[in-house]
Amino acid sequence: MHNSALNLLLALQLAALGQLSIAVLNLFLSRILNWKPDVDRMPQLIREVFQVHAWFISITLAIFGIVTWRFAAELAQATNPIGTWLAAGIGLFWAVRFVLQLTYYNSSHWRGRVDRTIIHITLLVVYGGFAAAYLLAAF
Repeated sequence: MHNSALNLLLALQLAALGQLSIAVLNLFLSRILNWKPDVDRMPQLIREVFQVHAWFISITLAIFGIVTWRFAAELAQATNPIGTWLAAGIGLFWAVRFVLQLTYYNSSHWRGRVDRTIIHITLLVVYGGFAAAYLLAAF
């Protein structure tokens, strides 16, 4: 393996571990961020949709992480068209998430709060890094 392929392999393995971590963290996000009282006040249908979406995001990220961990070398070397397409799809997923983090959330959520600003910037770096690793593997 060339140096660039080894670097990409490492980036994909880090992305796999990151996605698995986020998958687990996502299941506890309401408690961690103290959203439970707000979620409990939601109408039942909205609360159920919120909870189902949280589970499905976690399942999706776990699948991304497990498949990436198992096939990181193949993805890094682009040895199979299905791997290239998978990498492109996951890369697009994270690129869209990066753009949403940058454009959709109102800056009032973190402006003037150092802790939240650090979290916002960290998420931009992580999501952008995931997108870059997968899109480099794809293209």
